[in-house]
Amino acid sequence: MRAGRVHAHGGPETLTVHDVDTPEPGAGEARVRVEAAGVNFIDVYHRTGQYSLELPATIGMEGAGVVDAIGPDVRDVQPGDRVAYAMQMGSYAEYAIIEDWKLVPVPADIETQDAAALMLQGMTAHYLTHDTYPLGAGETALVYAPAGGVGQLLVQLGKRAGAHVIGVTSTPEKAEIAREIGADAVVLYPEQDIEVDVKRITDDEGVDVVYESVGRATFEQSLNCLKPRGYCALYGQASGAVEPLDPQVLNAKGSLFLTRPSLAHYAASRDEILRRASDLFEWVQGGQLRVRIDRTFPLKEAAEAHRYLEAGRSQGKLLLTP
Repeated sequence: MRAGRVHAHGGPETLTVHDVDTPEPGAGEARVRVEAAGVNFIDVYHRTGQYSLELPATIGMEGAGVVDAIGPDVRDVQPGDRVAYAMQMGSYAEYAIIEDWKLVPVPADIETQDAAALMLQGMTAHYLTHDTYPLGAGETALVYAPAGGVGQLLVQLGKRAGAHVIGVTSTPEKAEIAREIGADAVVLYPEQDIEVDVKRITDDEGVDVVYESVGRATFEQSLNCLKPRGYCALYGQASGAVEPLDPQVLNAKGSLFLTRPSLAHYAASRDEILRRASDLFEWVQGGQLRVRIDRTFPLKEAAEAHRYLEAGRSQGKLLLTP
């Protein structure tokens, strides 16, 4: 089979697509014929070495397709089932081996590409707004990259909760996308000062929660945008990892809360995965949630997909199609 592999940490050129042996499922595993694989910043972190990874490795943490074969002791899926999954390495390939408890049945009226687009980014938006900081009516949230894959879903789930949502993005075109999906206000960064504009928009009160995905370049401003006892959910580091922080800073800025969550800890059981995925599928089916697929790349252009993502060009979900 063809697979996107990383043999050494570095730039997009280190991600190459070549032939490898087709894997066989072991106990509790299923082999999925991948029809769509999600492209996410976690893949970039694995490629560059920001997240540790034993090399060589087939990367990619999200996909959807059809169960092709199962190993012993598999109870939840059968060959021929349409499934989607997240948080298991190996989706940049024609076939992926996935633990059966991570596989979610895809409803007949959900397109395979939409299912792939909803798993990692959708469940991330779900846990951030429902568990990390359960967003409520009348509260105010600051969302980075509101025209990106996770950001668009965060904006929509924030509005669904009755919150006031402020987006931070880089271009007028992306700002328009954010407004179209429900953002109440948008700050253009770096053209505008995030802290100054957020304080202006909130009448100097600040926001209840920041869903922060940029990291080093904006982290301090994010803390400064919070109300006293506000909550910063630092779930990404697109600009690089945040520098070490003296906890006293959180006190000085208003007894703030800071967490660095990961989907792996919020999708730690089959029940939790099914609950999140079922909510997302139901909201899409009911027209309450829209999935915007920006571009699909053939698997052989996986490195180009990374360049596109890292250049900040994404205006929705990016997918690979093996």
